[in-house]
Amino acid sequence: MAGVRLLRIAGVAAAVVFLFVQSQRITLAREGGSAPGLAAALGVVSLLFLVRAVVTERARGPESSLEKDILWGLGCGGAGALISLFV
Repeated sequence: MAGVRLLRIAGVAAAVVFLFVQSQRITLAREGGSAPGLAAALGVVSLLFLVRAVVTERARGPESSLEKDILWGLGCGGAGALISLFV
C-alpha cells in the first residue's frame, strides 16, 4: 500500500510541475517574462499545502487517504515548480 501511495503523491507532484513549466513557457512566449512576486506566492502556497498535509496526517492517523496524498503531492509539486523557476 505504501508503494501505491508514493506513486499517487509522485503523480500529483509531477503533474503540478509539468503544468507549471508549460504555463511558464506560454507566458514567456506571450509576455516575455513572468509576474513579479511569483516565486514568493508559489513558495507560500506550497508551504500551506505542506503544513495542511502534516496536520491532516497527524489528525487522521497512518491509514492511507486520497486527500492526504493529494495534499502531499500539491505541496511537493509546488516546491518542485518553485525549484524549476530558478533552474
